[in-house]
Amino acid sequence: MAKPLGMRTYGDTVLRARSERVASIESDLAELLGDMVETMYAEGGVGLAAPQIGVSRQIAVINPEPGNEATLLKMVNPRIVAASDELEVKEEGCLSVPGIRGEIPRHAWVEIVYQNEKGVERRLRAEGLLARIVQHELDHLNGVLFIDRLSLAKRALIKPKLRNLAGGKER
Repeated sequence: MAKPLGMRTYGDTVLRARSERVASIESDLAELLGDMVETMYAEGGVGLAAPQIGVSRQIAVINPEPGNEATLLKMVNPRIVAASDELEVKEEGCLSVPGIRGEIPRHAWVEIVYQNEKGVERRLRAEGLLARIVQHELDHLNGVLFIDRLSLAKRALIKPKLRNLAGGKER
């Protein structure tokens, strides 16, 4: 039975570390993926990367239409293999940086390669909201937060909120 897991927030060092590749698909992976999906839904998100629950492995779950299981993606070792030159700027937020939103440029489309929960390699071309979510979650796997992509002026404006989220410590 899948269970929601604890969410890590800004200031937690696991969010800034590059995640490790999953060397082999093991039986515990299906349970972890299920727990991640439950956590994503419980938190009201459309994507969740393993570092956000304290697991430094290249694993992410995404569902641009929560509740529609047909749109749920469970990705192991995902990587972008192609991306559009065209960028789109839209507002983003993050479960690990609560209360902060910002306009972030992202590729209009990306093509990714990943393994599913059974270890089968898949290829996907994502556009629109799905492309944005994929890029956001893959950033997490590389220790990058969406706030790192904000303008210097916007980062200066949110610095007090970030300091508060980090428990008063600079990050």
